[in-house]
Amino acid sequence: MKLVNVGFGNMVAAARLIAIVSPDSAPVRRLVQDAREAGRVIDATYGRRTRAVVIMDSDHVILSPLQPETVAGRMDSRDSGEGEDAE
Repeated sequence: MKLVNVGFGNMVAAARLIAIVSPDSAPVRRLVQDAREAGRVIDATYGRRTRAVVIMDSDHVILSPLQPETVAGRMDSRDSGEGEDAE
């Protein structure tokens, strides 16, 4: 199982990931609010600004402090399961 680092060492299963989107648009904000009310939001920002919203096939919504491009790049890279400090 391939894992993708979504920030601060938090990992999600790459096979279950549907989309990585920016939180700036109104429809995405609505999606996050609806998921929050239903108890399906996982906040992985550690109090920082949400820069990417990761949508899973289980209808869970994960808030990430990383840019969507960064999360997508980690999904493609060989060391996406490694820690953030690994080089």
